[in-house]
Amino acid sequence: MFLDLDGTLTDPAQGIIGSVRYALAALGAEVPDFEVLRWVIGPPLRPSFEKLLGGKERVEEAIGLYRARYQGGAMFEAVTYAGIPEMLSSLVAGGYALVLATSKPHVMARPILAHFELDRHFAVVHGAELDGRHDDKGDLIGHILATQHIDPSDAIMVGDRKYDVAGAARHGIATIGALWGHGGEAELTEAGAAALCERPGDLPLLVHRHFSRSEPYQRP
Repeated sequence: MFLDLDGTLTDPAQGIIGSVRYALAALGAEVPDFEVLRWVIGPPLRPSFEKLLGGKERVEEAIGLYRARYQGGAMFEAVTYAGIPEMLSSLVAGGYALVLATSKPHVMARPILAHFELDRHFAVVHGAELDGRHDDKGDLIGHILATQHIDPSDAIMVGDRKYDVAGAARHGIATIGALWGHGGEAELTEAGAAALCERPGDLPLLVHRHFSRSEPYQRP
């Protein structure tokens, strides 16, 4: 099963938004308030900066500034959501192979998982490349399916944003929406999430229901 990172396993708001604001300030661009920028958690970085800067001209410069701060330590300015380690342990004990599928570059995702001691739960870690390849969640999932030889019918996605739902749907994979993240019920429902999960502790049962198809989904 595929799991997103930002907004699903950890709340990275402080590090991501702080680094976006740093990059914008360094470029002399308008710097929105912290809360206004919560939408940048989830989508790929390049289109987010393009939107913030009003064009593509300075996007790569902004990404360089962002990464200098983020990889300099801000990537650890995050918190693991309550119940996540126990949720992952339960899923692994239930026989599920966990695959990290994040639009964050994998060279950043790996040390983040290790820092929060979550890496031991994952069979494999996949993320975007620094040059932008696999930024798109659908492209990333397609890459994972091909390289890991996974049958889409054996997979499910867990994520907190519409990008997770849409990316998985391109390959016929259902998504369980993580309501503790940054997308929210309305966004996930509109995107077509197969089920919504209120708390990390509820996820193993929902995953079991999905694969057994023995019970209709009901909100815990």
